Amino acid sequence: MYQWDFGILWSYRWLFLNGLGVTVGFTVVIVVLGLLFGLLGAFGTLSRFKALRLLALTFIEAFRCTPILVQLIWFYYALPILAGVEMTPITASALALSLYGGSFYSEIIRGGIVSIDKGQSEAGAALGMTPGQSMRRIVLPQAIKRMIPALMNQSIIQFKNTSLVSVLAVPDLVYQSQVAAHDSYRPLETYTAVAVAYAAILIPLTILVRRGEKRLAVGE
Repeated sequence: MYQWDFGILWSYRWLFLNGLGVTVGFTVVIVVLGLLFGLLGAFGTLSRFKALRLLALTFIEAFRCTPILVQLIWFYYALPILAGVEMTPITASALALSLYGGSFYSEIIRGGIVSIDKGQSEAGAALGMTPGQSMRRIVLPQAIKRMIPALMNQSIIQFKNTSLVSVLAVPDLVYQSQVAAHDSYRPLETYTAVAVAYAAILIPLTILVRRGEKRLAVGE
């Protein structure tokens, strides 16, 4: 019978806390950048210009249809060879995860925009607004309300995806837990503690998202 001993992890508490800080900070960065890429991708797919639509769709499908782990490895090892620019593990990971998340954010944003009745844009035009003004003042405020639950869910997925950056030796929570597991010879306790840490953050966020969805449904 295996004898569990979580007490040994106390000596690695600062290692775990530093890793958790990197994970949370990294998540903020890739969510913000992912939303920016997603916004550009969504507007690209809705553009009147065929070349721009094709470029946006290529970006979206290329990142949505390939595994994120493969993208991480490709950005770190292959892209520097092709582009001639060396990247740190953190830069490569941030770029890969941001573009990956952006491809999903793009579809969420595009779906939110097209869900708004065209009459709203026509009403803006009747008031003398340009298409850009109608989008900014009328369509987007309504669309964002519908996007929020899906955007939050995707951001939660992005938080979990950060666990993969450990393969590039980014010192996130998972990487630091690997260091602790190898040093303490207690992998079961170590990875159980990591799972609890992720759950402690994500379960409350998931509950908030569900409550937000219910409130939005009632508001509509």
